Amino acid sequence: MRLPFRLPWGAAAGEGAVAERKAVGGLALVAGEGRAQWSGRSYGTLAREGFMRNPVAHRTVRLISEAAAAVPWLLYDGESEVGEHPALTLMARPNGRTGGADFLEALYGHLLLSGNAFVEPLVIGGRAAELHLLRPDRVSVVAGRDGWPEAYEYRAGAQVRRIAAEGEGALLHLKLFHPLDDHLGFPPLAAAQVALDLHNAAARWNKALLDNSARPSGALVYQPKEGGNLAPDQYERLKRELDEGYSGPMRAGRPLLLEGGLDWKSMGLSPRDMDFVEARNGAARDVALAFGVPPMLLGIPGDNTYANYQEANRAFFRLTVLPLVNRTAKSFSGFLSGLFGEALTLAPDLDQVAGLAAERDALWARLGGADFLSDAEKRAAVGYGPGTD
Repeated sequence: MRLPFRLPWGAAAGEGAVAERKAVGGLALVAGEGRAQWSGRSYGTLAREGFMRNPVAHRTVRLISEAAAAVPWLLYDGESEVGEHPALTLMARPNGRTGGADFLEALYGHLLLSGNAFVEPLVIGGRAAELHLLRPDRVSVVAGRDGWPEAYEYRAGAQVRRIAAEGEGALLHLKLFHPLDDHLGFPPLAAAQVALDLHNAAARWNKALLDNSARPSGALVYQPKEGGNLAPDQYERLKRELDEGYSGPMRAGRPLLLEGGLDWKSMGLSPRDMDFVEARNGAARDVALAFGVPPMLLGIPGDNTYANYQEANRAFFRLTVLPLVNRTAKSFSGFLSGLFGEALTLAPDLDQVAGLAAERDALWARLGGADFLSDAEKRAAVGYGPGTD
């Protein structure tokens, strides 16, 4: 019995498919083996595949970093709030090229994509004049004999600078928890790497399918009535005619003309069979989950855990933005105290956070109806100092 000759066709095969053609006498077979390929976890890879190419990761990082950077700071010297101080001026304008909001937005972006953020002070005449962010992929930790960081190396092209980990001009290193690394943090996007690659691969698959006239992968089956296989020149001619006549979005819907015992057999799954839309939405929800952003805020369907947008937004600020801002404020408190030689404390001004306005209004309403509290106690309950007559 003579087996039919099969010519594979279709651009919807996943990346990483390895095709191997084997010929035995008059028999030609084509076999494919699909291998999953995952992107790396380096800062450059996560930045390119996530922030720069994936709309869900891009919007999620921007949503968190912009919301956190918009939270204003309060400065305290001991228990007293300080209205004007060089530390506040420095945070409002870290250097001549960057404003305070841009500086903090980039800092939070580094933390979310790398798990690390590095701030280098420029000290002139014993005074902190500027603050500069260093790109995380250019910084490496130099560990001492005791295992703790003793310095940091910053590489920009062929230039290498060593920056002290302690003392004047020491680097501020902010990092997220990493269970397996003593010196560097773990980026949230790395935990969603599988979901990120799945979402990107789904987009590439859909684009390739459209470029191939929205046809699924399949095979041209040659079943000659009188025996014999296609000659090599016939094989190449058939491939060339398919490329030139039936591929591309401009040729979508063109009927396939078959001759001489050729038949089309579909070999791929349809988007419906793959549950394409739900798989893509599920991957998007996993990316949002890794960052702590309610999917409702990103317009992802199918996961409306919160009753309305306002509740989701309040949960976003309480569970994601404020913990990030508070840990950053504590790190900068110690950093600025060392730079200025004073016991300074930075804290977020929660009264100015728009996402918590409903909570603030409810608190003030409860305090307004609490007749058993004095005015001083009410002011202390909302974080204000004693009033003046």
